[in-house]
Amino acid sequence: MQVSIIIVNYNVKYFLEHCLLSVMYAIKNSQVEVFVVDNMSQDGSVEMVKEKFPWVTLIANKENVGFAKANNQAVELSTGKYILYLNPDTIVPEDCIEKCIAYMDANEKVGALGCRLIDGKGVFLPESKRGFPTAQAAFFKISGLSSIFKKSTFFNQYHLGFLSEHETNEVDVLVGCFMFCRKTVIDQVGSFDEEYFMYGEDIDLSYKIKQAGFSNVYFPETTVIHYKGESTKKGSLNYVKMFYQAMIIFAKKHFKSSQKGLFVMLIQFAIYLRAMLAFITRIFSLVKLPLFDAGLLLSSLIIMKMLWIKNIKVDTHYSNTLLSIFFGSYILIWLTSIFVNGGYDKPYKPTRVMRGMLIGGLITLVIYGLLPESFRFSRGITVMGALFGTLSILSIRKVMQLLGVKSVEPDNLSQQKVLIIGNNEEEAEIKYLLNKAFIEKKMIGAVSPTEKKENNQIGIFSYTKQICELYKVTEIIFAQQQLSFQKIIDTIQTCGPLMDYKIHSMGTDSIIGSNSKNTAGDLYSTEIVFAISTVANKRNKRFVDIFASIVMLLFTPFLIWFAKHKSSFILNLFLVLKGGKTFVGYDDKQFPTLKPHLLNVFPYIENFSIPDNNKEHLNWLYAKNYDAWHDVQVIWEKWKWI
Repeated sequence: MQVSIIIVNYNVKYFLEHCLLSVMYAIKNSQVEVFVVDNMSQDGSVEMVKEKFPWVTLIANKENVGFAKANNQAVELSTGKYILYLNPDTIVPEDCIEKCIAYMDANEKVGALGCRLIDGKGVFLPESKRGFPTAQAAFFKISGLSSIFKKSTFFNQYHLGFLSEHETNEVDVLVGCFMFCRKTVIDQVGSFDEEYFMYGEDIDLSYKIKQAGFSNVYFPETTVIHYKGESTKKGSLNYVKMFYQAMIIFAKKHFKSSQKGLFVMLIQFAIYLRAMLAFITRIFSLVKLPLFDAGLLLSSLIIMKMLWIKNIKVDTHYSNTLLSIFFGSYILIWLTSIFVNGGYDKPYKPTRVMRGMLIGGLITLVIYGLLPESFRFSRGITVMGALFGTLSILSIRKVMQLLGVKSVEPDNLSQQKVLIIGNNEEEAEIKYLLNKAFIEKKMIGAVSPTEKKENNQIGIFSYTKQICELYKVTEIIFAQQQLSFQKIIDTIQTCGPLMDYKIHSMGTDSIIGSNSKNTAGDLYSTEIVFAISTVANKRNKRFVDIFASIVMLLFTPFLIWFAKHKSSFILNLFLVLKGGKTFVGYDDKQFPTLKPHLLNVFPYIENFSIPDNNKEHLNWLYAKNYDAWHDVQVIWEKWKWI
């Protein structure tokens, strides 16, 4: 056996499917065995592999054992001369395996080889080649200096930015998403160290290979797409924490005692600096738009008050204290309503802001009506202030869009000008899939995957770039049947990163792609979309939990007398408030995962036991058509059982 390919999968079924399709074409002329180790995915990955790729050796773990251990499970069974550690969100070209085998056969002192990696838009990924994380290199990496001075031999030792991405070079570290290793070397030094949680296994293995006297080579003669990259965004606190932990483990294992102290000190300093910047950036990104809106709403109320006094209630005086309380309360209610209605979600939709202000305005009017006459100051100012404030927010949002402000980018999915590269049959299948998945796009037409046009096609493959410029195409969907993965990769790089790219393979129910290594992969699928999984509904569900738990805690002295489980009533309310539990939910694992729940979704019917199949259907309806008001209704009806 020449090569043993090992792919560790966790809940990326459709990306895995396309990865295995690309592998299937790449191993046609080689003796290769393929292992898929699944870490207890809940998305049907195991069933998909069994059904569509019976030639794959599948290891289905009953628990998530982690990346390193899962790889090692397959290493123990492997019989190949070489081992390829491969991520499931990659696409390999047809000649990739042959080129790697040929290079390794000709260079016996090479212990491991890594290829040139690009993201889903064809942008080169600098982690394709790296240096060891010395104290200095790690400090420059975490502090961000290496990103500023990308070509510097001093500052960018981590990503080796001074080495050309198109030249073969010996490097220190190869990335674990594509790592082609000599099996005898792995047997000698060991596979991935299971002590690492994330961000470190590949560094550690690369180090062990070099320490054993072998070299690690960056080999750009073959290019591989790595769609999703690392799942944690680089600027997040979680990434900084995990990267720090991996570097500390590496230092403890491989650095001399005299070096460890300096390394840890520099890394900790960089961590605190990066964490502080990440925290400030995160907070600012969350509050900048609401704060700006608060300023607009306050200005609207003040302007309306001045116009009201000047033209309607002449010479009327309003208490500054009363105005401060009312204006502050109104603005808080309006902003909260905009937030709950998705006015700050991406992509931006003006209807969400209008709905939020309408509901918020109605709430303020209700509150106004309940107040004693002595506390009322003017319903007219409230209404006019809300209307003028809404118009101000919508107008400023439009200006911000024209200026290219990302936080208010519109939902332009339906505005994408899409070019399909495929024959008539493939074009029809892609259109059918998009329609079935309720995805609207502007279809420009189709380009033949060959040099001969079929009926109604607007061009041939060799003129793809020119056709994209002619029609101002913003997205290409490649139909992978007559078109090789190598040609797809080449075309993505030729057309450049200003467009989006997707791939569809005949017979699959999905179209995959990605816009960058720091964002989750894009997926168009006919699979059922559960409303409870959307960002807006996750937020609304959490809002209901927080609001209901606070209200019930305030009234606990009264409510607890009616509670069925008095000993756990208060504790459960605090757990919901903290986020450890949710009020309403289900236990069915075939639907999107929820936090442990206190109340089920089933209505109580006297003298009737709901059959299991009806329970499953009710859970399905809850997840599929989730509405936060349903949670409110269940809590209202069943709160005694909390």
